[in-house]
Amino acid sequence: MADAFVSTTTQSNLVTAAVDRYVRAALRHTPLLRKVADTRPVQVDRPGSSVALYTYSDLAAAITPLTETTDPDAVAIGNPTATTITLNEYGNVSIATLRVGKYSFSDIDPNQLDQITYNMRDTLDVLVREIISAGTNVIYADNAGVDATATNQLTAAHTFKSPKLRKAVAKLRTNAAPGRIGDLYWCGMHPEVAHDLKAESGAGSFREAHVNAAPSVIWPNVTGVYEGAVIVETARMKMATDGAASAKAYRTIVAGAQALAEAVADEPHTEIGVVPDKLNRFFPLGWRGILGWSIFRQGCLYRIESGSSI
Repeated sequence: MADAFVSTTTQSNLVTAAVDRYVRAALRHTPLLRKVADTRPVQVDRPGSSVALYTYSDLAAAITPLTETTDPDAVAIGNPTATTITLNEYGNVSIATLRVGKYSFSDIDPNQLDQITYNMRDTLDVLVREIISAGTNVIYADNAGVDATATNQLTAAHTFKSPKLRKAVAKLRTNAAPGRIGDLYWCGMHPEVAHDLKAESGAGSFREAHVNAAPSVIWPNVTGVYEGAVIVETARMKMATDGAASAKAYRTIVAGAQALAEAVADEPHTEIGVVPDKLNRFFPLGWRGILGWSIFRQGCLYRIESGSSI
C-alpha cells in the first residue's frame, strides 16, 4: 500500500497566504509651505474673527535745500494701510469602532493617528499654497522668445528659463524685499519645472553657470543656490491644468521675508473626541485649529508661471 502523507494537500485548510501585519503609509510629499509665513501679529488688542496688520509708508526724500530764514512747511506722515487676515476654523476627524480594533490584523490606532496628523499638515500646506500662488506680481514663461501674457496661453513649450528667475530676483531687490537666508530669496519650484531649468544650456544658463563655477559638482541632482535664490524642489508647488487646451501650468514662487502673514487663534492640534454612545464603542480622533493667512507685502512675492516639457 502507498504511504499516506500529511501534506499541504491534505491540510489545505491550515495552509493560507501570509499577510504582513505592518501597513505602510502612502507616498507623501513633505509639507513645507507654511514656513513661508514669517510675519505674525505682535500686539493684538482683542479676540476677533479677523486681524488687521498695519504698515506705514515712508516720507518722500527731502531733496530741496532749506532756506536760512524760512521755516519749512510740515508734512504729514502717511496714513497706514491695513492687511486683513480672516481667521477660519479647519479640522478633520475619523471615528474608529471597537469592533474594527478587535477584528483587524493590524493595529488601527497608530494608523489612525498617523493619517490624522499628516492630514493636518497637508491641509495647512494646501491652504497656504493657494494664497501664495495668487499674488499680484506674475512673470510668464516664453516660447521661442515670445512671452505668454496669461495662464491660459501656457503650453508645454513655455519652459522655465534662467532669465525669468533673474527678473524676479531683480524685481524683489528693486522693491527692497528683505532676503530670507541672508540676501537670498526663497524659491519653491516643482521638480518638473526644475527639470527644464537644469536642462537649459547656452550662455547665461543654469548648466553653464555650474560648469564654469563648480564643474566637479554638476552631476548631483541638486538645484541649490542660483541667481540670488535658494531653490527648493517640491511637488507641493501649485500645478493646474489651466494652460492652453488644458495644458499643465506650474507656479514657481520667489519670496522674500514678510511676503506672507499668518494669524493664529488656536494652533492646529490633534483632539481625542468624545462620542456619547451607550457602550463606549466609538473612538473619534481628529485635528482642528483656528487660523488664517494673507499676503502681507506684495512687493516681496513674485510668481513665475510656466509649462514643462515632461
